[in-house]
Amino acid sequence: MIYRTITKTVEKALKTFPAIVITGPRQSGKTTLLQSLFGKSHVYVNLENPDVRIRAREDAKLFLSQYKKPVIFDEIQYVPELLPYIKASIDEDRTPGRWLLTGSQNFALMEGVSESLAGRAAILSLLPFSLNERLGLGKEAVNVKEITSTNFFRLSKKTRDTLLDEIMLRGFYPEISSNTEVDRDLWCGSYITTYLERDIRNLTHVGNLSQFERFLKLCAIRTGQILNLSELARDIGITVPTAKRWLSLLETGYQVFLLYPYYKNLGKRLIKSPKLYFNDPGLAAYLLGLHDEKTILNSPYFSSLFETLIVTDFWKRFLNFGQLPSLYYIRTKDGLEVDLVMEINQKLHLFEIKSAATITRHHVSSLMRAKKDFGALVESASIISQSLEDFLISEDIYNRNWESLLSL
Repeated sequence: MIYRTITKTVEKALKTFPAIVITGPRQSGKTTLLQSLFGKSHVYVNLENPDVRIRAREDAKLFLSQYKKPVIFDEIQYVPELLPYIKASIDEDRTPGRWLLTGSQNFALMEGVSESLAGRAAILSLLPFSLNERLGLGKEAVNVKEITSTNFFRLSKKTRDTLLDEIMLRGFYPEISSNTEVDRDLWCGSYITTYLERDIRNLTHVGNLSQFERFLKLCAIRTGQILNLSELARDIGITVPTAKRWLSLLETGYQVFLLYPYYKNLGKRLIKSPKLYFNDPGLAAYLLGLHDEKTILNSPYFSSLFETLIVTDFWKRFLNFGQLPSLYYIRTKDGLEVDLVMEINQKLHLFEIKSAATITRHHVSSLMRAKKDFGALVESASIISQSLEDFLISEDIYNRNWESLLSL
């Protein structure tokens, strides 16, 4: 059992909240996590089971009364009718930790949760493994504030010579990344089919699943790029409102992450469109038709996949500690670009992401310009790269090995 960093956050929430809702994409480990932590103390009910689901829908109140609390309801989005009755039960008895709920279809689940459990439930998100977790270091992980503290450079660990191409190929979903005997292509193909059939088919405003699958592949092609909805819609042959709606489904279903531009001080100079990131580099590589390590390393998409790995890992770190991601990028019409910006305690931490292994002074020009433009707001500036070691490049700008930073 690989330790999940979010465990401490779940245990903390369990002490004060009557209910905990854990959302995330399919196969991210939600059920495994709750059963490993609370399998002996909580009754487990799988609402994906058709027989169980039918009983719950026929008489929700009677169904709930049959289970002794505390209880785990897995895939609660299949029976949202239960939520008002859970709310009523919580209002009668606010004992912490009585209700543990999971859901994969965040777009279907959160409407019911916001209506019924507002102020009664801790809402947490569990994504696929972070690099820390994949390396077996999840218990030692520190939060983003600690990584970006003034001492963070000295916290770096010796690199473990992790095979980046292997990570790119298999990604971070627990089953495929932790078990090399699982056939990668078969798993990814089955995952996409399951996602389309279970999470998308039931949505009335997605009429053509094959067209939606093409949309999913084009999003993978555009990972790490500024989103152009008009171009995306044109390439698929759908309207811009339809593309916007479909993208919203992917985002709320945790299949993609939108990184928005930092909005302060630069005014009209900013390019205002978000950048699009696929949630898992391994799944993106599969959709791109990259099926072996050599092909990935030589692919024109490699730098975008590398950037995707870095950005989504920081996204996971925020969520694992129960924090809202404070992540941005900078791109202005006059040429200033910074790949990743974190705002912590009203201070900015700037990162340029380079897939190269050799880093020199010419790589820091954007960071130096950004430091000048933002002045005292900037607390740190770094390059994240494939270099074999961490070192100071220039004027308080560090180069960080991707693994030594993400394994903190």
